[in-house]
Amino acid sequence: MLDRISIDLSNFCSKQCDFCYNHSTKEGNVMWTVEELIPFILDLHKHGIDAVSFGGGEPFEYDGIFDLISGLMDELYVSVTSNGLPLENKTVFERLLQNKPDKIHITIHHPENAAEVDRVIKMVKRIAETGIKSGVNLLVSDFNVEEEGKKVYSRLLENGISSDRIILIPRRFTCEPTPKQLAEIAGGKPFQSPSCLTGCKKPEEFCSVSWDKKVNWCSYAGGKQPLKELTYNGLMEALNKVVFECCKGK
Repeated sequence: MLDRISIDLSNFCSKQCDFCYNHSTKEGNVMWTVEELIPFILDLHKHGIDAVSFGGGEPFEYDGIFDLISGLMDELYVSVTSNGLPLENKTVFERLLQNKPDKIHITIHHPENAAEVDRVIKMVKRIAETGIKSGVNLLVSDFNVEEEGKKVYSRLLENGISSDRIILIPRRFTCEPTPKQLAEIAGGKPFQSPSCLTGCKKPEEFCSVSWDKKVNWCSYAGGKQPLKELTYNGLMEALNKVVFECCKGK
């Protein structure tokens, strides 16, 4: 049964990584409004969706992010995936303290960049001090497994960020590491990664809504179908039209 959903709030992001699956840029677009998102998500909640995760683009660069969190945080589990850069701004962080999601994961896109790694570790600790659950999404490419991947994973552990707070994200479509390589980063110990790591299949409990109001069972897969109405029934109608294919065929 469907009980979790991710929603990309925009494809606007100042960081503008060239490998972004969402093709986010500094010139990116925003189609969602808070006024339509809150009733949409609350209707999903009435039909069994217990958790929503916001991504992007950069969600903390979405103007209505704190109104959105405030309108939902008493109703269902709210998490945010961010690059963490907007939270360096004092005003933004103060607004976060007034509108706390349940969890924030900060992504390390470039493990080879020591400054980025230091920044993320510092921010993850700072978020945890506020009472918000925090963790790291560590993006891994096949060319940085041996050195940067293992080194950064060890640094996270040394800084008190335990393995249950780290998600190893394989870079998609190019430079994709193997499951064995991810296991090597974790030193052969249990680790977290997307459920499709060892094989692509349609999720039963999760679906994704893109920044342009289209849906699929997977954030990466092509063939997304447009939402004709922002309701649970509209979501299911669109999902039923999806011909699910592995993202590697995207």
